[in-house]
Amino acid sequence: MTVPADRRMADRRMTDRRMTEVCGTEALWLLEGSDQGRLVYIQREVAVVRPAAHVMEYGSLIVRAPIQAATLPGRALLAYQADEIRTPAGTGWTVTAQGPAEVISDPDEAAHYRRTLPGWAHGPHDTLLRLRPQSLSGFRLARTANGAGR
Repeated sequence: MTVPADRRMADRRMTDRRMTEVCGTEALWLLEGSDQGRLVYIQREVAVVRPAAHVMEYGSLIVRAPIQAATLPGRALLAYQADEIRTPAGTGWTVTAQGPAEVISDPDEAAHYRRTLPGWAHGPHDTLLRLRPQSLSGFRLARTANGAGR
């Protein structure tokens, strides 16, 4: 059975999108359960966003991103954002981790992560980073019917 367009519009008006902050433990749990996100860094005073793959190990976020290592100063302060948003419902979650990062330079460690994390580029634009989150924030995205929860 097809729902008439005017009924779908009425349903949309009767719901509100809501963001509910989650605690650090839940934000970490959400981040650990995902494997892709976006690395955010500053280059020439402009924010740059790149797709990235990640894994959490021993309290650090290991990130593989298509950037040149030379563009990042040693122990650069970076942000990493991951989410799972279901459309058109607009439900899901989003998490942002921020902290100092360093390029993984040990050849054996780098080889391990190149085998286990998929990359988008190879050669000088394929960089592995270890980000140590100092700040972690997250939100659950939900819909409430008829403005409930206000």
